[in-house]
Amino acid sequence: MSAPTLYGIPNCDTVKKARAWLAARGVEHAFHDYKKQGVPAALLDGWIAQLGWEALVNRKGTTWRKLDPARQAAVNDAASARALMLEQPSVIRRPVLVLGSALRAGFDADDWAGLF
Repeated sequence: MSAPTLYGIPNCDTVKKARAWLAARGVEHAFHDYKKQGVPAALLDGWIAQLGWEALVNRKGTTWRKLDPARQAAVNDAASARALMLEQPSVIRRPVLVLGSALRAGFDADDWAGLF
């Protein structure tokens, strides 16, 4: 199995927990920083197809809460969510883990334990 890739923002607490969890288990992984590297549109399209846009938009995060209500209300389908996630990657639930064909948004130690 190839090494997993973790997508996120390095100063995010959940990303830090996920990276520490992987390190504690000796799991080598690649890290893709949204802030520095952006979000690859083709990858995002695949994530939306596999998980659904609702699972990817973090409506509890600061980035979402800072959006004005009209902008929040305009995110009502895959196309509008995709546009927002490309424009403001911090609104994507973090981290996104890609391990072979497995894809996860957010960190759940019990779920991840089943993958490794």
